[in-house]
Amino acid sequence: MLSKVLYRSWGIAVRSLRSRSASLGPRLPAISSISAFSTGNAVAAPQHLVVDSPYHDVYAPPGEPTPFTSGPHDICQTHEPVSDAAAALAALRRSRKTQRAWAADYSAEDRRAIITRFHEFLRRDADHLAARISRQMGKPLTQALGEVAGTAARVKAMVEMSVEALADDEFLEAHGLYRRIVKEPVGVVLTLAPFNYPLLTAVNSIIPALLAGNGVLIKHSPRTPLCGEDLADLLTEAGCPEGLVSAIHCEPDVIQGLFSRPELGFVSFTGSVASGRSVYASLAQRSFLDCTLELGGKDAAYVARDADMSTAVATIVDGAIFNAGQSCCGMERAYVHESKLDEFLSRASTLLSEYVLGDPFDEKTTLGPMALPTAPAFLKAQVDDAVSKSAQLICGGSPTCDHNGFGRFFQPTLLAYCNHNMDVMKEESFGPLLAVQTVGSDEEAVALMNDSNYGLTAALFTQDRELAMRLAPQLEVGTVFLNRCDFLDPHLPWSGVKDTGKGISLSKYGFRGVTKLKGYNFRVGQ
Repeated sequence: MLSKVLYRSWGIAVRSLRSRSASLGPRLPAISSISAFSTGNAVAAPQHLVVDSPYHDVYAPPGEPTPFTSGPHDICQTHEPVSDAAAALAALRRSRKTQRAWAADYSAEDRRAIITRFHEFLRRDADHLAARISRQMGKPLTQALGEVAGTAARVKAMVEMSVEALADDEFLEAHGLYRRIVKEPVGVVLTLAPFNYPLLTAVNSIIPALLAGNGVLIKHSPRTPLCGEDLADLLTEAGCPEGLVSAIHCEPDVIQGLFSRPELGFVSFTGSVASGRSVYASLAQRSFLDCTLELGGKDAAYVARDADMSTAVATIVDGAIFNAGQSCCGMERAYVHESKLDEFLSRASTLLSEYVLGDPFDEKTTLGPMALPTAPAFLKAQVDDAVSKSAQLICGGSPTCDHNGFGRFFQPTLLAYCNHNMDVMKEESFGPLLAVQTVGSDEEAVALMNDSNYGLTAALFTQDRELAMRLAPQLEVGTVFLNRCDFLDPHLPWSGVKDTGKGISLSKYGFRGVTKLKGYNFRVGQ
């Protein structure tokens, strides 16, 4: 049984932003819902989804809900119905009906032109979209702007790749036989998107689906519901037929009910391992639908004895702390050759001390608040467990607030002399925390990197390309980086092994899930 999403009724009417005074006004309760399939105590669903606060509960005095303010931050407002089962089914049926015309009446070239306009609209509305992201989940505005730019670039790359990815396979006619393999749309694709990169992660499935001739339903995280609305609105403005792409806001039992519907052709989910298991089990009980599941990660880096230390430390620290560590492929473990340990710790602690915690809309802020209410306590427990087992806390290690006393932050944290008896080396942290373990050889590093239930990415830092080519096949991950990390190339497949999930997004192979193959076997002559 899937747990219920915690839609908390925020209990206020949407008011005109122009009517607010500059003083602090009524306060909102905190949002407790965090993903499409989350766990916890159920709260009655409101009649409407109301998003009407500056930063929800991520940037507020500790223990208090977010104050209303006036000014440039007050730009995020919606009053969208929460879909019940009937409304969600109606959206699915409408998308399927529209999809038939989208696939039949719009050529591949037409669809590419429309998605190209969508790419242009992302660039046009970058400031607005970035501000909405920052207000919903606390990402610094400078980083949110980077996400919008990265999303636009990824969309453009997928449009270009679609020509080859969606082309038919043809065979020479021989002996009176005409043979062809065509790639047809699957129907409607359901995208269950997360809060951490609310645009980047969503387009991984939405854009291939549309280019292939499918319809799309977007169920975004309740922490970033407006991102689903923004994507659907911009795609419709770009030329997608009305109803082809819709954003829905609903609870897991409603989503679960859609899994058995014949209109639905594919599911893309990004979230936790537990939630991914629930999605997969529910699909198996109701249909034979395929899905992609991008789940947890505990990505590791190896700093070899010949590594360029300036590059290695700066890259790993950025990979660990960027987006407050809330990255699927963030660097959470570093295995450092014993000859480089002291230099690594010295350089890393210096870099970590330079992060500025603060208001996501302040351009000086380099570390935003944690999106999830449970995150600071979880990270603190990992630190305490490690220290109790002889790890050395070099810096950070505690929940905190900024210099104004605002925000749900966690200090940039560096732990040294860690080992695999510690939770921090085994369980996903998803926060600004880097755990370091010393190794004496390449072989030891590879063995420890593979000693994980997860397998999304791994990063090697060495100036020896041949060493990297030798170690890469031994690493049990979907992507191996050399002298870089935490970066998705849209031309390469994005996938993982073990509990990281199943399926592929990005690259020309990311179109496979949203298409079905049909063979033409015609006898046309003697």
